Amino acid sequence: MNTIIRNLLKDVVVPKFVRVKQTFDENHIPSDKIAKTVFEILSQKEVGQSLRPNMRVCLTCGSRGIDNIAEILRAVATFCKKHGAEPFAIPAMGSHGGATAEGQLEVLHSFGITEETIGCPIISSMETDCIGETEEGHPVFIDRNAARSDGIIVINRIKPHTSFRGSYESGLMKMMAIGLGKQKGAEVCHAAGFPMMHHMVPLFGNAILKHAPILCGVGILENAFDRTAHIEALLPEEFVEREPELLEKAFAFMPSIGIADCDVLVIDEIGKNISGCGMDPNISGVFATPGMTGGIKAQRRCILSLTEETHGNGYGMGAADAISERFYRELDLDKVYPNTITSTSLTFSKIPIIMDNDLNTIRLCIRTCNEKHAEGLRIVRIRNTLSLSEFEVSEALIPMVKQKPNMEIISESYELPFDRNGNLL
Repeated sequence: MNTIIRNLLKDVVVPKFVRVKQTFDENHIPSDKIAKTVFEILSQKEVGQSLRPNMRVCLTCGSRGIDNIAEILRAVATFCKKHGAEPFAIPAMGSHGGATAEGQLEVLHSFGITEETIGCPIISSMETDCIGETEEGHPVFIDRNAARSDGIIVINRIKPHTSFRGSYESGLMKMMAIGLGKQKGAEVCHAAGFPMMHHMVPLFGNAILKHAPILCGVGILENAFDRTAHIEALLPEEFVEREPELLEKAFAFMPSIGIADCDVLVIDEIGKNISGCGMDPNISGVFATPGMTGGIKAQRRCILSLTEETHGNGYGMGAADAISERFYRELDLDKVYPNTITSTSLTFSKIPIIMDNDLNTIRLCIRTCNEKHAEGLRIVRIRNTLSLSEFEVSEALIPMVKQKPNMEIISESYELPFDRNGNLL
């Protein structure tokens, strides 16, 4: 960064911060009860009666960081084996992982999903079969190994989507329509754009329910701390009515920053393991598609790094005004662009202004805020959009925090700790 830019930013003062804690509902299923819970829900739906000896059963694995996902997959695989079936898992993540079989397997491994941890083989391939058409005549593609199996168990977390609203957002229907479709199927579903996804997801999902050997679904809900709050099995005929009800529960579980607006939002990290958009727009307040609302309002937003689990996929960076140089160096555009092209939404893949370190990235956002507040600069700093039980706010936001019944200040004021290179410790 040249001297002119440094001089423009060197006198910008970063205010002091305090740490804030939020209170959310902490009820969840303990990890040592996951297997028992999975067996119970599958037994209640009499899924075992659909299984037979030597039956090849396909289990779906997505590209999100889901609490206890390896344990859930292992429990489903064990249930299948106890009924004589032969389970195997596949990556069901559309174009993620660079749209390669190796890349998608790497994504699963980063979540602790291996053949050893889930107790069954994992078959990763980008090959698809066309299994039929939607009611509107669209070809429906799904993973070839899934299509040629004797049965498919769809496993996914149900939660609000980041780019569209509908009765079915992130969940079982979308896992079938986009995830199972691999790059080719996802591209067909995305072709109409995100404003039509509320229509396309159930359209393709229902076609897959009709033409593919779906045995059941396992829907997972998480609480505000990203812990497993509820697991439910759905028979194919229950998907249509029950998933929207579970989505409503997911909305109720969803956390928020709890502050309506600020001047600068600092996000330490983004990644595909956190959100399909890197950071959840329902939290960050920036959406890739028009007409969507929610989250915190901020004049400026900056991102400082990528998660290790995202493997360089910085999709979502376009929602920020500035990024740090270390973020830029972690970026792998070969991972970003296949995801971008398939989704047809280019906004979130645009590279923002790059500053040489964290300090100047934050200073840039402060320097370019237009509206000044008498109480001082209002900055919110979060680790990521999944970790909201504790975060930091500048001193100017202390009065607002004190008015919130579910928030408390848990530290004295302090200056943000930067190392000698200007990066946050």
